[in-house]
Amino acid sequence: MKKLEVRTQGRTQFVDLTGQVQSAVSEFGLKEGVVTVFVPHTTAGVTINEHADPDVMADLEQILDRIVPWAGPYAHGEGNSAAHAKASLMGSSARIIVSGGRLKLGTWQGIFLCEFDGPRDREVWIQ
Repeated sequence: MKKLEVRTQGRTQFVDLTGQVQSAVSEFGLKEGVVTVFVPHTTAGVTINEHADPDVMADLEQILDRIVPWAGPYAHGEGNSAAHAKASLMGSSARIIVSGGRLKLGTWQGIFLCEFDGPRDREVWIQ
């Protein structure tokens, strides 16, 4: 297992981890199999989406803000219920097939840490 430490810069941020996950796969010596990327946080998630055009992630942020607005009639006392809901929508992990020692992602796909309650220090576990 490898642990990445990521410092996010804003309340919402999508951090492209693709290169770091590929580096971990190479370090593991994994040629064929599956790698799991997991975030042990309740206000952050992981997703696979387009990493060629940053407008896609900007659009995703706007879409999530419309679905789950930051201010709402939420009961959670810490004031970050929207971050919890968005993290649940994105999920806490992703599994990626590895073949020939390479991540089997589509041409435009990348792996992202999804921050919804930053800025914070986050951990990402790769196994």
